[in-house]
Amino acid sequence: MTATRTLAAGVWRADLTRSTASFQVGNLGRKAHGTVPVTAGTVEIGDDGQLRGVHGTLDLAAIDTGIAKRDLDLRKPSLLDLDRHPTMTFTATSCEPADNGWNVIGPLQARGGSTELSGVVELSTVNGETVMTATARLDRRTLGIRAPRFMIGAFVDITVTAVISRP
Repeated sequence: MTATRTLAAGVWRADLTRSTASFQVGNLGRKAHGTVPVTAGTVEIGDDGQLRGVHGTLDLAAIDTGIAKRDLDLRKPSLLDLDRHPTMTFTATSCEPADNGWNVIGPLQARGGSTELSGVVELSTVNGETVMTATARLDRRTLGIRAPRFMIGAFVDITVTAVISRP
């Protein structure tokens, strides 16, 4: 793996078969982990090599924490309300250069609501392929997800790893 690199200008698309979203959150004094399929993803690079935009969509209806009962509980209206809102989207509205990539800010939409989310996007090369890794910390309460904090932590750490290429 090599450090952040400059990409050619244009729109780069995520290979959905090799892109993953994962998360972790406090759960009864431990960390609960899970995965969510990536259903769309693009990265836009300007003529100057700088990041101009990031967009991604996750299929929350297919959330997998490894515990079927927990996955069913997450579907409830008081939590993710997945029967009415099965997807989560993020679109960067601001992209600023940072040490190893870019700081991004934009609306995260889930559960019928929206909250501003900030995160970091880094690019690397793995086995000759371009990989984008985005990380962010979501305060679930800003989306109206209510649960006692001893049951579910307030903060959800999200990582999206996508193999990207230009069509």
